[in-house]
Amino acid sequence: NKIELYKADISKREEAQNLINFTINKFSSIDILINNAGIAIDTLYQDKSVENFRKTLDINLIGTFLMSKYVGDIMYENKKGSIINLTSTNGLHQYFPMSLDYDSSKAGIISLTHNLAVQYAPHIRVNAVAPGWVATENEMKELDKEYIELEEQNIFIRRFADPLEVAKVIYFLASDDASYINNEVITVDGGTRHA
Repeated sequence: NKIELYKADISKREEAQNLINFTINKFSSIDILINNAGIAIDTLYQDKSVENFRKTLDINLIGTFLMSKYVGDIMYENKKGSIINLTSTNGLHQYFPMSLDYDSSKAGIISLTHNLAVQYAPHIRVNAVAPGWVATENEMKELDKEYIELEEQNIFIRRFADPLEVAKVIYFLASDDASYINNEVITVDGGTRHA
């Protein structure tokens, strides 16, 4: 398997297009798009700034829209493809005022997913994956032990997800085994008690 790396700010139209052009030139087509770029700028509600709110929406939501639009049009012309958007349980039913800009962007991605599934029918499957807490290296560094233990009590499996457990769901959705799954938001949260 061949891997190529390309650095781009997908919230900027020209950079998103350049990334797609680079990929097409290298591989001649795009069969699967996984929209996984995202940021979170958690602050107290009183300290939220318009600039940071906009930056979060630009990368998380606008970036997902741009990549989906440009790649989706190519896929539609080829009459095949799968788009998988990474959202979050924060966009569904977990509410954290410190993360309301992030939460809003993830709720927007869910709406975008449903609309893209309609737009690109019948040739492209568009789905989303909504993880809950995931034990990434950054997450485990940023959260204190007591908070992690408290959150784990709300998860029926009593632990955060391993990143590979989320990746396997994405891999399944990208595969032909999921050929009849479309317009879905699949929650990967270990069974979580909602506030």
